[in-house]
This record gives sequence, structure tokens and C-alpha cells, in this order.
Amino acid sequence: MVKLNKIYTRTGDRGSTGLGDGSRRSKDDLRVEAYGAVDEVNSSIGVARLSCSHRVDELLDRVQQDLFDVGADLCCPPDQSQTRLRVVEEQIESLEGAIDELNHNLSPLNSFVLPGGAAASAHLHIARAVARRAERRTVALSKVEEINEITVKYLNRLSDLLFVMARFENKLGSGDVLWVPGVNRNAR
Repeated sequence: MVKLNKIYTRTGDRGSTGLGDGSRRSKDDLRVEAYGAVDEVNSSIGVARLSCSHRVDELLDRVQQDLFDVGADLCCPPDQSQTRLRVVEEQIESLEGAIDELNHNLSPLNSFVLPGGAAASAHLHIARAVARRAERRTVALSKVEEINEITVKYLNRLSDLLFVMARFENKLGSGDVLWVPGVNRNAR
């Protein structure tokens, strides 16, 4: 368990931060960017939860716990030790189960969905976009350093879940705001 007695340490005042293995990195390092983006996803989900239905809120509680696991995984470079917390396939399977459950009664799509509709849906679309950014940062990190590849899969599946949740919160998809290609091209 993590124990935080003091919030400020002054160790980052010169632009570096400590990783989970005790090493230090610049605050703009790709690894720090990746787990920082995961923190942004978690924060945006916290806002979305304020307006979500009970079922979606329950699922997002689990997701927020998982996102701390993802951040912990990313902040510790891989080593030979098996003692580090790592994201596992079962966490992805849980997301897939939630996607299947919520998507089951949604109407099929015949256009892209614009972010909006109900407040909960709009907030979930923001969280989805931030999850995509976290995924991009994690992929960028994976090109220069070894990571647990399951973190990328988790973030990819999470953005899918957030999309389905946004549709679910829009009255099972009937309240979706659909994109109409070129609708304003000839408007005057």
C-alpha cells in the first residue's frame, strides 16, 4: 500500500521526477508523459461519473482502479523482478465484457457520432478522447523503450468502452447526435 505523509518533497523543483523504480527522469520524458496522460484519463472519468447512470458509474469505478494499475505499470520500467504491479489480460477481458453488456441493446450506427447529447455522454466522449491521447503517448513510449504491451491494449479497449458508454447514456443510442457529412458546405 502506498503511504503519503508529505505532499511536497521539492525533489521535482528542477524539472525531474522519480519513477516507481527510484530512478529519475525529466518531467517531459515519454514515460512520464504516458503515465501523466493516464492520470488525465482518470481525472476526466471522475468528472464523467458525476452525471452517469448507476450502472455506468459502477463500471467506471472499476476502470478508475485499473487506471491506477496502468499508471503504476508505466511508471516502472520493466525489470527481471516479478514483484512489480503489471496490467494483465483479465483486466482487458473485463472491459470487453462491459462493452458487450452495454452495446447489446444499442441501435446500429449508420454514421459517426458527434460528442454531445446528454451531459454524461458529452463527458464520456471527452474521457474517450483523452484515453486515445494516453494510448498515443504509450505507443510513442513503446517505440523507444520496453513496456508491458498490455497497457496499450487496455487503453485501446478503454476508449471503445467509453464510446459505448457515451451511447448508452444517450438513451441507448436513440439520443446520439449523428454526423451529417457536408451538411454545412452549401449553407449561407
